[in-house]
Amino acid sequence: MNLEAYIHSIKDWPKKGITFKDISPLLSNPKAFQLSIKGMSDLIESKEVMVAGIDARGFIFASAIAQKLGLGMLLLRKSGKLPPPKVSFQYELEYGTDELETKQAPKKDSEIVLVDDILATGGTISAACDLCLKAGYAVKQAVVLIDLVKIHSESFILSNGLKVDSLIKLD
Repeated sequence: MNLEAYIHSIKDWPKKGITFKDISPLLSNPKAFQLSIKGMSDLIESKEVMVAGIDARGFIFASAIAQKLGLGMLLLRKSGKLPPPKVSFQYELEYGTDELETKQAPKKDSEIVLVDDILATGGTISAACDLCLKAGYAVKQAVVLIDLVKIHSESFILSNGLKVDSLIKLD
């Protein structure tokens, strides 16, 4: 099954010059969704980790992967969505700043795999990595459904030296 056929490109949305990748068709097709979860799960090297899902579409994939692999899940939330105590990390965007929050690691260097839907500029997944490190987690891997390879640099790596693994690469 060609998963790319279930990812629609919407030009000039949400604003002119942006081509939005709509994963709704993939999510609504049981076989395509199941295959995407299997493929992303197969990319995860260690099965002794917790899966960290990035708000909001990362939750879809992270929760399904965690369930499939019998792992726990960590929520990386947008600001104001988690009750205290929590750890926060503010980061820069093209148009301002944003913030992610999570809970402190239950024990120092608890191992996690970051999961999100799309890698574009890399700003959000980089912030997620930095947040998790600040909260005491050891980020062992980062996995996304789609890597938009022409938007970020070819040598894109996270602050801890990891590359991001993807199931699908798109221009």
